[in-house]
Amino acid sequence: MAITVYFVRHGQTYLNKYNRVQGWADAPLTEKGQEDAKRTGKVLSAIDLDYVFSSDLARTMATARLLLAANDNTTIKEPTPEPAFREEFFGYFEGQNASEFTDFLCGSRGFNSFAEMFGHMGPEVLKDKVAAADPYGDAEDAATFWARVQKGIDRLRALPDGSTALVVSHGVTIRSITEHFGYKTEESARNGSMTKITFDGDKAHVDFYNQLELPK
Repeated sequence: MAITVYFVRHGQTYLNKYNRVQGWADAPLTEKGQEDAKRTGKVLSAIDLDYVFSSDLARTMATARLLLAANDNTTIKEPTPEPAFREEFFGYFEGQNASEFTDFLCGSRGFNSFAEMFGHMGPEVLKDKVAAADPYGDAEDAATFWARVQKGIDRLRALPDGSTALVVSHGVTIRSITEHFGYKTEESARNGSMTKITFDGDKAHVDFYNQLELPK
């Protein structure tokens, strides 16, 4: 038996809309972000969910509640908060204009976005570079990030065999987990998108990434 997990990125926030770095800093969902959540909730009505977890940040909790309210096939009304699935913490760079952040960090290498840096450098190297550049030393490096996220992965692996779970999380976290399990991504997870991972014993398989509809 295996454990099936659907990771969903939160709906669009105002910091997303304004192209700001958003890790542990939070912002309300935009009207589009609320619709992102409702749309995904309706799509996931086709799935029998046994457990629903969410990062404990406000934007993911709001997304999870809207998603559950729009899901016609679940009696779960409230997500279980799980801090392990928070976004990467960018420390000093939280809230900075994302284009300026990219230029500061890697402009000399010709990268135009965080997503592009991620794709070329990989999640571990990029996390360590962000942490090293933080003058306050608060940003998470790769080891700190994975020590936190692994607690959430372990919680999922410990669910009863045959369980199906939903985790509402964040773009960088979902993309990092996906690449950690051997799936090379070419783009950031879209707001409200779904990524499916099957955990079987000590193995994990990424079934799909960054989808707005369930693949047929």
